Amino acid sequence: MSFDGYDLDGLNLGLLVLRLLLGLTLAAHGLAKVKGGLIGVGRWFQSEGLRPGILHAGMAASVETVGGLALAAGLFTPLAALAIVANMTTAGFVGHRHNGFFIIREGWEYTMVIGVGAATVAATGPGQWSVDNALDLHPSGVGWFLFALVGGVIVAAGFLAVFFRPAREQVQTG
Repeated sequence: MSFDGYDLDGLNLGLLVLRLLLGLTLAAHGLAKVKGGLIGVGRWFQSEGLRPGILHAGMAASVETVGGLALAAGLFTPLAALAIVANMTTAGFVGHRHNGFFIIREGWEYTMVIGVGAATVAATGPGQWSVDNALDLHPSGVGWFLFALVGGVIVAAGFLAVFFRPAREQVQTG
């Protein structure tokens, strides 16, 4: 079937693959935090300035797992995308901003791709092969993209304003 020259099955397949790739990758990332031990992740988060670290480790693992699975399923897609953008913006700012762009040097490349990819799915909508479609929900468009992208950045900024307290570097005198 086609619409204005586009193969709808091809579009739906592309959206499904994109949702599965982004969502399941992020869900696996969240589950790895749990499997690796939230206490250790919490200590690392605490050292990065997110206090209390264990609370934020649990929140990050939950958002990544639940948000990733929701995006993969195409369930409440704009809300899942907003949560993912907020989580990835926070991770990019806290853990990666000083390291440049490339993930090979612990940069913010991965967080940006996952976050913008999720917001892009909010723009296109999850497609016909999604739970949203089965529920007769059809969120898509520039407004939903802005909701996910701008809303996610605003949520991250608020979160960081409340919880981000990096340790001050001690000045050594010689």
